[in-house]
Amino acid sequence: MTDSHRLIGLTNENPQGISLAGLIAEDYRTHGRDPVSQGFWALFWHRFGNWRMGIRPRPVRLPFSAAYRIGAKLTQWFCGIDLPYTVRLGRRVRLDHFGGMILVAESIGDDVVIRQNTTLGIARTTKPHDRPRIGNGVDIGAGAVIIGAIVVGDRAVIGANAVVLRDVPEGAIMAGVPARQIGQR
Repeated sequence: MTDSHRLIGLTNENPQGISLAGLIAEDYRTHGRDPVSQGFWALFWHRFGNWRMGIRPRPVRLPFSAAYRIGAKLTQWFCGIDLPYTVRLGRRVRLDHFGGMILVAESIGDDVVIRQNTTLGIARTTKPHDRPRIGNGVDIGAGAVIIGAIVVGDRAVIGANAVVLRDVPEGAIMAGVPARQIGQR
């Protein structure tokens, strides 16, 4: 296990240089200023979950941790979105539509769009830390599956229902099962 894997979840990993309130306001705008957007609420609890990790000492953090766990679980149940606070998440991420989203990546960059029924995660239970890294400006279609310790390059497009098992070059347009490059942005 690497040092970065040991530290995941122990510190506030929200983007630097912007407050929690600023992140929430930005996420709200990114989701069309819709107060009932499921994607906005998933991001809200993700950001809150990270923010609480900056509270010291631990006993002071406990009520915030309880609130996070309840809010994150309600988001799973009612919105169908699982986005653990341990995912390093960039700015202006848009979770379009809702439902069936399992977003357990190592990181998701800035200006990423993810649509419904998308899975980001591990390929094998024997390698629980092998999670994808999604670059900046990536557009992920409905039903896409991106698994394993792979890198999706900046500005790539992952087509609907594509199954991505290998690294994706910057700007590549991927489609199919397994996904292959069909064009360049």
